[in-house]
Amino acid sequence: MKKQPEVTEKTRQAFIDAFCKLYTEKPIEKISVQEVTKIAGYNRSTFYQYFCDIYELLSYIENDVIDYIRRKMPQNSSKSKILERSTQDAVTLLKEKDAYLNALLGEFGNNRFIERLKAEFINQLDNFGFPSSNPLTPYYIEFHLSITISLYRFWHFRGKDLSPDELVGLINRLSTKGLSFH
Repeated sequence: MKKQPEVTEKTRQAFIDAFCKLYTEKPIEKISVQEVTKIAGYNRSTFYQYFCDIYELLSYIENDVIDYIRRKMPQNSSKSKILERSTQDAVTLLKEKDAYLNALLGEFGNNRFIERLKAEFINQLDNFGFPSSNPLTPYYIEFHLSITISLYRFWHFRGKDLSPDELVGLINRLSTKGLSFH
């Protein structure tokens, strides 16, 4: 008898949630399938019906975030204020995957995912025709994405003490005007 898709997704999500909780507390090398299944409320054999190991579970979560960005990033924006709009879109998207990103961008996350995340946003920005002939363009985009991701992480760990609009305004102000306390 086949399981209902809702049951399958609920079970998978329980493993994801349990893993994300643990990944905010310790590095992946210290997370066991047994811990994940205990928190999720399932047995080990059920875990192995979904994932072959902890690393495959991590990969699934990372890929889910990247796929989500690909599906949700607006494809048709005007070139004017594109970085401001992309920052707003990025913060909105990141907020919608908050539980995953809490783990993936947390203290025990890895730089490989951050680089994948930046690459995905760069791929989206390429659709807007930034001047590829300007040798500074990739540096500006890298700077902007690094600020966006770093400040998103910092904002998250400070308990989201700014509104999302204030965060976007700060990121854009830093990107366009630099550091100023006025």
